[in-house]
Amino acid sequence: MSKRVEPSITETAFNCPHCGALASQTWFTTRADAVSNEAKAPHLPDPEILDRIKRNDQFDAPTKQRLTTYFERILRSDVFFDIADDGSYQRRNIANLHISQCYNCKELSIWLHDKLLYPATRAGVEPNTDLNDDIKRDFEEARSILNQSPRGAAALLRLALQKLCKQLGESGDNIDKDIASLVSKGLNVTIQKALDVVRVVGNEAVHPGTLDLRDDRDTALKLFGLINAIAQQMITHPKEVEALYGMLPEAKRAGIDARNAKALEKAKE
Repeated sequence: MSKRVEPSITETAFNCPHCGALASQTWFTTRADAVSNEAKAPHLPDPEILDRIKRNDQFDAPTKQRLTTYFERILRSDVFFDIADDGSYQRRNIANLHISQCYNCKELSIWLHDKLLYPATRAGVEPNTDLNDDIKRDFEEARSILNQSPRGAAALLRLALQKLCKQLGESGDNIDKDIASLVSKGLNVTIQKALDVVRVVGNEAVHPGTLDLRDDRDTALKLFGLINAIAQQMITHPKEVEALYGMLPEAKRAGIDARNAKALEKAKE
């Protein structure tokens, strides 16, 4: 397993919060110039500027491409270097605000003291790839807001848990009944107990997807793991076993099926 270095103000190489690669980071101090336009306030372009650039016959193709790329990044709320030679000579240093640039992807990260402000980091584990897309979207959104709103993240994960029950063929309307049904289908008893903890401390008090004032970061982290554990046992593992079984010669599979059918008939006697 490759080494992972968490992003840190004290490191000169870490896993980039943009591209994820373990790469060298170049650190920059920050300076400020006063806004000099008539409004004396930052100018934010409207989305129609892209169409105006495209229609402007005074711009050649390279200029249009450069301006389009620039304003697309502005409209995406990206942070990047905008280098201009305007003859200014007075510079104001900004204390306690730092910028790192990844050697691999060249993207910028912004730090206030020792806290990463940009890009928004995703906490918790990644979702099981066998989860339905709408569940993965809830899962990823919960990861993106965990540090800012643990209760919001937990609410999203409870909703994801409800959807997972539906993916597994349950109603998703009553988690108590869904748990009982999943146990009858082979759900590991340890996961069942964890599900019941979630049900008793949360879902009996609030509906899935709504805030529970008792939820905290630790609760949300447990929900991440619980959802993945259920998906691993009930979806991923059976799929992997079925794929291996399908690799057996057809004659061998036929023999196994005949054996199982015989055992089933004997059990009915």
